[in-house]
Amino acid sequence: MNDRDNRILIAGGGIGGLAAALGLARAGVASHVMERSAGFGEIGAGIQIAPNAFHAFDYLGIGEAARARAVYIDKLRLMDAMSGEEITHIPLGEDFRRRFANPYAVVHRGDLYAALIRACEDSPHVTLQANTEVIGYERAGDGVRALLKGGGTVSGSALIGADGLWSKIRAQLADDGPPRVSGHTTYRSVIPVEDMPEELRWNAAALWAGPRCHIVHYPLSGWKLFNLVVTYHNDAPEPVAGKPVTAEEVARGFEHIHPRARRIIGIGRNWKLWVLCDRDPILNWTDGPVTLLGDAAHPMLQYFAQGACMALEDAVCLSDCIARTDGDIAAAFRAYNARRIDRTARVQLQSRAIGDHIYHPAGAHAHLRNGILSAMSAEDHYRNLHWLYAGNGLNNSFA
Repeated sequence: MNDRDNRILIAGGGIGGLAAALGLARAGVASHVMERSAGFGEIGAGIQIAPNAFHAFDYLGIGEAARARAVYIDKLRLMDAMSGEEITHIPLGEDFRRRFANPYAVVHRGDLYAALIRACEDSPHVTLQANTEVIGYERAGDGVRALLKGGGTVSGSALIGADGLWSKIRAQLADDGPPRVSGHTTYRSVIPVEDMPEELRWNAAALWAGPRCHIVHYPLSGWKLFNLVVTYHNDAPEPVAGKPVTAEEVARGFEHIHPRARRIIGIGRNWKLWVLCDRDPILNWTDGPVTLLGDAAHPMLQYFAQGACMALEDAVCLSDCIARTDGDIAAAFRAYNARRIDRTARVQLQSRAIGDHIYHPAGAHAHLRNGILSAMSAEDHYRNLHWLYAGNGLNNSFA
């Protein structure tokens, strides 16, 4: 087997795929990342980065670059979209950082992606190939061949499917059908900070929770921009991604909420629509020298703000397993699968539950939410989140 055949192939050049390449490089393993788009880049706007993601950044060697691009917010703030009043907040200051050994921040996806791609380009262990879509794989002796759209193959010692929600690698490996359509429609916009009403320019990730709907906003890019995300549980029947829509269409799902919250929708521009999808957890996402990572393995709804964080943890865990198994990649992939399934399944299922019980309840259900959460102290919140934020992909914390 020549050097090219010894490299690990990665299908998908998003955050998870690049993080996997950096993790492998840390273990001294060469990788070849194939991205179906014409170039390497990240679409979307804001992303929330919890302490467990910062733990992963440090392991992958991009902690300093990620911190330089982040906006450090003061709190996570939960608002009642019907009354316009605060329900509770989680302080993110010194006590939080001391408890979890890292901050909570928000960052533009493009800024985070730039740090990942630069680190990959600087690594002698990583090669990148755009305009290359992997549509399947076949076993080849001790290795694997990635099958490319339009014909042709690429050989390697193993294959990591980091190709997202509609993963072609998962379709072959797990054969579990299409993703589950949640019926929740999300609209996203980014606006200049000066367009945000001054009384709402909070240094916080703010969530306005209402019946079958919610609004999220926070600052980005050194306080030059505000990220707006509004979601309506309108029982949308089919997946949609990135469809441009008018502000009038967005507003239809929010006519019943407090004017203070509804005002945020009116300042959005260039809205785009996504219908949210996820999948049920599965026990196995590995087939010999082939495995899955990130949304290909465990796609989840946005309500825990952990999709990218879980992909980063995957990259850490996978590279650690490879470093521990002395070249037996199939054994490393089995160990990685076993170490990650329970933690990621918990985040998948709790993301759904948070949508039902915190983001979108109405009536007595919402009243109960407000009563429980408003009675909680900062320490109560920290204790409930410890299992998640103390994890780093190595310890897969549940305590």
